[in-house]
Amino acid sequence: MKLIIFGANGPTGRLTTRQALAEGHTVTAVTRRPDDFPISEPDRLRVVRADIEDAAAVCEVVTGHDAVISTVGVSYTKEPVTVYSRGTAHVMAAMEKHGIRRLVCVSSIGANYVEAPGESLVFRKVIVPTLLRMGRTLYDDTSRMEDLVGASDLDWTVVRPAGLFDATTATKYSVHTGRRPGWFTSRADLADVLVREAVKDRHVRARIEVLTTEGAPRYYKVFLKEALGIGNGR
Repeated sequence: MKLIIFGANGPTGRLTTRQALAEGHTVTAVTRRPDDFPISEPDRLRVVRADIEDAAAVCEVVTGHDAVISTVGVSYTKEPVTVYSRGTAHVMAAMEKHGIRRLVCVSSIGANYVEAPGESLVFRKVIVPTLLRMGRTLYDDTSRMEDLVGASDLDWTVVRPAGLFDATTATKYSVHTGRRPGWFTSRADLADVLVREAVKDRHVRARIEVLTTEGAPRYYKVFLKEALGIGNGR
């Protein structure tokens, strides 16, 4: 398949690009910094410069693909966030114009947050409120993005990871259409899901949650890296 990946130069985007190439797909990697892109595959990879918030640029690069994957993400910030909703709106408009149906995009379990059954009291009363407060502007915009995508008639899937952490390869993970207890998602597992959803149409017009079930780190390490801004976005 011909896949286009927005946010390809982020941690998840790079893993998704490698995963798609390893499975034999042709990939267009979209990034604002193509000179920094570390992956090279002359026959099946094209790296292009574009900003997802530039509607004209998005419209130009989207044409000719079978499916679109968005791994665009930002770290926690107090400033207003618009890249998810505005950027995805540009992507959807371009897809409509060029007749492309399949869209898979990364969101977060913090978007339109629903409490998972069975979580501990400390998690529900201390950890979750802290994270939602710290990421308020980010989650506000991912919620807007989810609402926009959900209202479209595209063949979309919204993929919602939990706390992201780094891993070199995909391990064991679970995929659910409803909330489940769980704190972590490895970026490698997330990338695996993104490619499989784009290629196999497993959960069309659904919001799915991805939780890593093997090899997850201690919670405090993820909290320090991701919630306190030591990490690097998605």
